[in-house]
Amino acid sequence: MSNLIRNNAIVPDEWTVVTLPVVEEAVRKQAGKVVLFKLTGEGAVTPQQVADTQIPASGKIIVPLTVWLARKSELTDRLAKGEVGVWLAPHETVETLADAEPDLNQFPIIGIHHERHADGRPYSMAFLLRTRYGFKNELRVFGDVLQDHLFFYKRCGFDSYLVRADRSAEDALASLNVFSTPYQGSVDENRPVWRRVNRG
Repeated sequence: MSNLIRNNAIVPDEWTVVTLPVVEEAVRKQAGKVVLFKLTGEGAVTPQQVADTQIPASGKIIVPLTVWLARKSELTDRLAKGEVGVWLAPHETVETLADAEPDLNQFPIIGIHHERHADGRPYSMAFLLRTRYGFKNELRVFGDVLQDHLFFYKRCGFDSYLVRADRSAEDALASLNVFSTPYQGSVDENRPVWRRVNRG
């Protein structure tokens, strides 16, 4: 059973997310506490990881930003066929992708990996992609995706949600309609409620 929600339905997932080889990272501490989040803009991927990343020879794939930037030449033909998307980690910046690719809409899909639900950066990244950079195609969130967050993902511009494997996609789907009228303006409705309500 698929855990992908798109267009208010649970649908099969035709995209394969390509991941970087795992390397052991040093435990970082600040004030005696383990630091769980990478700093925005931090270079956390080694050239060896990029070189060792296994890319399937066929099918639709979403590759890490660092892999796209370094190995673009071997993926350009597949991009032209609509078979390649790119994904960003929370510590990476949308600006890095936009600076390298002036037309983001050449990608049929952009993904954002939400590593930990306590990290709010993916919401801002989605908002920037939709507003500042005008991305119109599928914008997917994957990783630590829980039903409590889907409504807020939607407000920020995501339209595709790969719910965590140990959670129910059916329950998550219902949460998209948990609020009827959001107060603030955002990507899905840019007017705040006081501009939408006729008090006359």
